[in-house]
Amino acid sequence: MSKDPNGTLRGDVFGGITAGIVALPLALGFGVASGLENGAAAGLYGAIIVGFFAALFGGTPSQISGPTGPMTVVVAALTTTLIVTAEHPLSFEWVFMMVALSGVFQIVMGLLRLGRYINYMPYPVISGFMSGIGVIIIILQLAQLVGHSPEKSVVAAIKHVPDHFASINPMALALGLATIAIIYVFPKLTKAVPSALVALVVVTSASVLMGVDVPRIGEIPRGLPDFGMPEWDWSAFKYIVTPALVLAIVGGLDSLLTSLVADNLTKTKHDSERELMGQGVGNLVAGFFGGLPGAGATMRTVVNIKAGGRNKLSGIIHSVLLLTVLVLLGPLASEIPLAVLAGILITVGIGIVDTKGLGHILQVPRGDAVVMLLTLGLTVFVDLMWAVAAGLGLACLILVKRMADLDPSSHSPLKDLAAQRWWIPKLEEPAHVLGDVYVVEVVGSLFFGNAGPLQRKLGSITSAEAVVIHMGAVPFLDQSGAYALADVAGELKKRNVDVFICKLEPQPAKVLADLAIAPGLIPGERVIQDAEEAVRQAVEAHPEKTGNGAAAPVS
Repeated sequence: MSKDPNGTLRGDVFGGITAGIVALPLALGFGVASGLENGAAAGLYGAIIVGFFAALFGGTPSQISGPTGPMTVVVAALTTTLIVTAEHPLSFEWVFMMVALSGVFQIVMGLLRLGRYINYMPYPVISGFMSGIGVIIIILQLAQLVGHSPEKSVVAAIKHVPDHFASINPMALALGLATIAIIYVFPKLTKAVPSALVALVVVTSASVLMGVDVPRIGEIPRGLPDFGMPEWDWSAFKYIVTPALVLAIVGGLDSLLTSLVADNLTKTKHDSERELMGQGVGNLVAGFFGGLPGAGATMRTVVNIKAGGRNKLSGIIHSVLLLTVLVLLGPLASEIPLAVLAGILITVGIGIVDTKGLGHILQVPRGDAVVMLLTLGLTVFVDLMWAVAAGLGLACLILVKRMADLDPSSHSPLKDLAAQRWWIPKLEEPAHVLGDVYVVEVVGSLFFGNAGPLQRKLGSITSAEAVVIHMGAVPFLDQSGAYALADVAGELKKRNVDVFICKLEPQPAKVLADLAIAPGLIPGERVIQDAEEAVRQAVEAHPEKTGNGAAAPVS
């Protein structure tokens, strides 16, 4: 065998195997939570099929795809709407047809090049949406945690909490709590084996050996199901078009957010359009084979990358491993208690909740806090798409109001200073000042629409010893912009690059101080109001890279 020139083959193998091990309990849990017929098997089918085809055709090489929290929540809600409470209930085959149609919509979205617009999604909307998904997962699993059948909606689940907790199955609760405890405690001993898998095997084995009477998954068929389509019915098809579009949009958003996480970890750039088309192909095939729809899975992707996975091979290996488990170990999975899966999913829900964003709710600009809470509330109690639409609409209105309140006669202080001090350049791109010291000027309000490009621009500085970020022309900073600056500063800090920030206007200064970014992540002595002094300190801090520390003309 020839030597792998990039040294990634071994990493892809280990990454794929590790991701597959992590995916197993999640696929089973999400499958049961979806409310689909033979849900556990549907979860495995979805993880295998979507994971394989999204890896093969997608645009994020290190990404692992499969059933996720947002997709499962949408499917559970749509299953209730189309089958349980519908005036003219559809068969389960039409739910899977809806999954396939969502894949078609995602392919079209990719062809229309809509993926790029993920960069314009405000952080408070993303935060509220993901936190809402986490809350939904937790609430819906409470019934199974105490030994009862799950409710079909959040409102119903909340309404029946007193009844469920008045008649607890003690053994089911003990198994669920033991699962949660193992998931959180085991990583403190070792991270060599995923804690969710350890909890699944240990608690399930104990329940079988003890012969406890608790609800279990039940039989899981071996192998993949046959290709299937319902008999054509135009009236039924009309019912699934809008839900399929909702599923496609949520899946696309979920996948592209995970792609951004993968980019940050691997220092690469994904292809948004190709990623949408790859996810679409995966969901299209999954729908025809009775699989749960999937999307890019953040936790599995991170696990894959940390284990060394960098290429499409890791996603393919992840799917092959799950297929092997399905064929060889399907009968054993039938003994898994539903309370164990509930415990696993509750920890997943807790992990999805954006504790950083919620923890800063009192420090961020008031408008951002309102957008976040509105999106979260609508996600939990109304509808996911209405939540995103309302949150995005309100964020845009608040931005227009903020822009209207600014003085249009403001100018760029750094450019004025450059005319008087030859050693500070006029800046529109990251500019080389001296040696390995760079200055970048941020011009205009820094908000959700341009936070992503700022991160990429600053990330392009690869050989710096120090970077000075000039904020004199930034009258307003929102939560997205503040977190973008924090991410940039954190990444530069990991590369041992000194970060200075200067000329902060009152509003950005307050936001950065309240969020402990500057001063905080950026030390207080490097938060300097005078631009000339900031650049001089950056140059003098690295005399070995800049001669004797004196400034020189910029070529």
